[in-house]
Amino acid sequence: MKVNYDSKTDILTIIFTETLVAESDEDKPGVILDYDDKGNLVSLEILDASRRVNVPSKIEYQVSPVAG
Repeated sequence: MKVNYDSKTDILTIIFTETLVAESDEDKPGVILDYDDKGNLVSLEILDASRRVNVPSKIEYQVSPVAG
């Protein structure tokens, strides 16, 4: 998984898998979901990210413990 914030375009992109995008859908205004040819979610783009995310240039990653 990769996360990219482009301050020039103010777009935050979360890439789940490196595969070709076959279709894109703007689910909500400013939120674009990209899918592969099998309908699997490939990436998520947030337009005008600085208005939607507190600090788009700062990424926190957390892994929850596995229940055992």
